[in-house]
Amino acid sequence: MAIWDDPQTRTERSGFTAATVGVPRATRDAGLRSYMLSVYNYMASGVLLTGIVAMLLVNSPLIQLVFDPATGRPTLLPIIAMFVAFGVGIWLQAGIMRMALSTAKALFFIYAALLGVALSTIFIAYTGVSIAQTFFAVAAAFAGLSLWGYTTKRDLSGWGSFLIMGLWGLIAAMIINLVFVRSGAFELAISAIGVLIFAGLTAYYNQTIKSIYLMARGTEAAMRFGILGAFQLYLAFVNMFVFLLNFTGQRR
Repeated sequence: MAIWDDPQTRTERSGFTAATVGVPRATRDAGLRSYMLSVYNYMASGVLLTGIVAMLLVNSPLIQLVFDPATGRPTLLPIIAMFVAFGVGIWLQAGIMRMALSTAKALFFIYAALLGVALSTIFIAYTGVSIAQTFFAVAAAFAGLSLWGYTTKRDLSGWGSFLIMGLWGLIAAMIINLVFVRSGAFELAISAIGVLIFAGLTAYYNQTIKSIYLMARGTEAAMRFGILGAFQLYLAFVNMFVFLLNFTGQRR
């Protein structure tokens, strides 16, 4: 749904190095907790906005904007919203170090709202119980993976390139299946792999956000990377939800 840039690599390109000598550990820990909490708040706000937009569209007369009852198919609006969101995501990630913080925050929430339009049809395709069960399952998994990524002593830096290459391979497989293969079994396999990739990215990005704070703490760059980190975690959550719903969800 967007180009996945690696914030850790971007930080290294920005010239930051870990510099915590002379900073009391308790101060670092308190600052880190506050920083991570702000990242999670942005991420959760984005997920909430996506869900609200999607539900408002399908539970009001506006449903005709995204679903044509005459044909029983979605309209072009969700597809257009997806492509526009893709462009907004690229803009946000490519320009995060140059744009104003207010602009970066606005782009993040614009992306979340557009994705709500794009994903609104899942409330038509799947039962409400199935959507709720999947959401809570993903929320629990996300929390566990985030905690592990944040606390583990294992270096996850090697996961980044591997997982992002796997993501691009997954996108290629989705296009091949959509255009050429059109196999339900292949689609389920793609969904299962997608869940695993975004689960790995969740842990990886949590550790990376923590590392970036320790490298850039107290700078405006840290705030920018916080927004970028929230955006990446948001994408991981939403994609994990969509893939798991496609894999286990009950259709109407």
